[in-house]
Amino acid sequence: MARIAGVDLPPNKRLWIGLTAIYGIGQERAKSLAETAKVDYAKKIKDLTEDEVTRLRAAIESEGRVEGDLRKEIQMNIRRLIEIQAYRGLRHRRNLPVRGQRTHTNARTRKGPRKGAVAAKKKAAVRK
Repeated sequence: MARIAGVDLPPNKRLWIGLTAIYGIGQERAKSLAETAKVDYAKKIKDLTEDEVTRLRAAIESEGRVEGDLRKEIQMNIRRLIEIQAYRGLRHRRNLPVRGQRTHTNARTRKGPRKGAVAAKKKAAVRK
């Protein structure tokens, strides 16, 4: 089993799909990384040799941030927006959509489940 950037790659998938399990690598970047490392991207991960895995690991490290470093950088960017009280930072803090979407309707993923309507007062119990 190949372990790259702290992630165990799924052994039964092809290389260009398996590399997408690493945060920060999509399908196109996976193909270009495989070509940079001179590895066939259509090869199954379980069929890779140790030399090929080593070349892939080196290509990923040389090209840029992935996994923990990338997650940390994104969190720092969001924290900076919140600290300078930018509009986007306020939206992040309130857990609302950041990129201008409407919230009157929709935005349920970001806002969470609907709050139930406040129950009307129960009618006075009928006295005997």
